[in-house]
Amino acid sequence: MFIETEGTPNPATLKFLPGRDVLGFSTADFASAASAVRSPLATALFALPGVARVFLGGDFISVTKNDEISWQALKPQVLGLIMDHFVAGLPVLEGDSASLDEEDVDEADREVVDQIKELLDTRVRPAVAGDGGDIVFRGFRQGIVRLHMQGSCSGCPSSSATLKHGIENMLKHYVPEVIAVEQVEF
Repeated sequence: MFIETEGTPNPATLKFLPGRDVLGFSTADFASAASAVRSPLATALFALPGVARVFLGGDFISVTKNDEISWQALKPQVLGLIMDHFVAGLPVLEGDSASLDEEDVDEADREVVDQIKELLDTRVRPAVAGDGGDIVFRGFRQGIVRLHMQGSCSGCPSSSATLKHGIENMLKHYVPEVIAVEQVEF
């Protein structure tokens, strides 16, 4: 098994491409070992010293490290662990992979929300996935779009600029009802 790696705009995050589906059309973001209990792969990665966050994408795994370890020391450990996991045929997630998070949307705005989601899915998410992350729609109320940054985007030095100058401007251009975009955590 050959696993490729790619850098991301976030210097603390590397993207690992195992050459096979990881979660298919889903994503899962784990900001701590405690949040990763339903993922044997993420749990194993958090057991490595220095791993601070794990993001599982369609065909990649993004690992964010803390400042106490270098990629030179951590990268071989992550590569070995991912290879062992897939060779052993272990599941990436256990149980239902569907997200339980609900969106904060006024049903009167459903048409506008559908436009926003379409733009995010076709123009934003593919580019962000290329950088090892994802953006999840969390809500739309009174002209404000709420988005959650995941993977390498979470904590990335350029994420707030991307959110404000890139995504907000694009949404305002195509959807006049959008006044602003803000980042939310959950």
